Amino acid sequence: MKAVRIHEHGGPDVLQWEDVPEPDCPAHKVLVQIKATSINHLDIWVRKGVPGVPLPIILGSDGTGVIAEIGHEIDDWHVGEEVMIQPGTYCGHCRFCREGKENYCTQFGIVGETENGTHCELIALEPKYLERKPASVSFQEAAAFTLVFLTAFTMLMRRARIEKGETILVMGAGSGVGSAAIQIAKLQGCQVIATGGDEGKLVLARELGADHFINHYKEKIHERVRDITDGGADIVFEHVGKATWSSSLRSLAVGGRIVTCGATTGPQVDIDLRHLYRKHHTIMGSTMGDVAGFKQVVQWLGEGKVRPVVDRVFSMSSVAEAHQYIEEGKQLGKVVMTPDS
Repeated sequence: MKAVRIHEHGGPDVLQWEDVPEPDCPAHKVLVQIKATSINHLDIWVRKGVPGVPLPIILGSDGTGVIAEIGHEIDDWHVGEEVMIQPGTYCGHCRFCREGKENYCTQFGIVGETENGTHCELIALEPKYLERKPASVSFQEAAAFTLVFLTAFTMLMRRARIEKGETILVMGAGSGVGSAAIQIAKLQGCQVIATGGDEGKLVLARELGADHFINHYKEKIHERVRDITDGGADIVFEHVGKATWSSSLRSLAVGGRIVTCGATTGPQVDIDLRHLYRKHHTIMGSTMGDVAGFKQVVQWLGEGKVRPVVDRVFSMSSVAEAHQYIEEGKQLGKVVMTPDS
């Protein structure tokens, strides 16, 4: 079969669309024929050099497709079923897994980072990592959904524990995770302030239901937040990192919470502890999500309460061009890829 694989870290030129051995289908797994996948910033970080990544590795965390083969121990799935892949892997028996906190698992991993991923034609997985794809959703839409919606759900619902009527500042609203956060916050009855770097991204934020808009290249975020609110945002949804961190903290109301899942512009930031304790702020991190959260967001997807935003579709053989497109910040929502065959 064909797959997107890297043998070394580096620029887009290290991405290879090449022949690799077809995976076996053990008794306890199913073989999924990938119909569509998407690119996350995680794929770019892995390509550039996340420590500990096993090389060579097939990239990709998001994936959707059709069950092509079933191991003989599996009796509740069938060949031909359309599925979505939950990209977080877990042991299933540590204390965190027993508590339903699979993303806290002592052996937690992510396909495409700690093991071969979804940018390929076939992948073998345990059924616990699958959910049935809603019939109303296309493969391309499903591929753009899982990682960003699961991440945003966990950040807002599990970690920040948003409440109806709160004000949420969503950084980078034109991104996949940002567009997911807007929809989840509005679904919970919150007011959303969205930031974006150009008019197109702010228009998208408006279409998704955001209430207020800030161009972060033309305006100081924290000053505009103070103008819009009575004292600041209750929650700041962060994933940008160094470039926005200071303004994110200054945008918080007394007692506010900042939750982050990424560091696209850099991981090293400053914190003034005096502001932290005097203003009763809370800073929290978040990675991926649990199984119950995955089921919940897929249910919302099937009910039409949320929707993924697909920007462009590339063939997997054009993966280098797709990475370059994302690194230039051109996308609105998610960039999807489909196998060439």
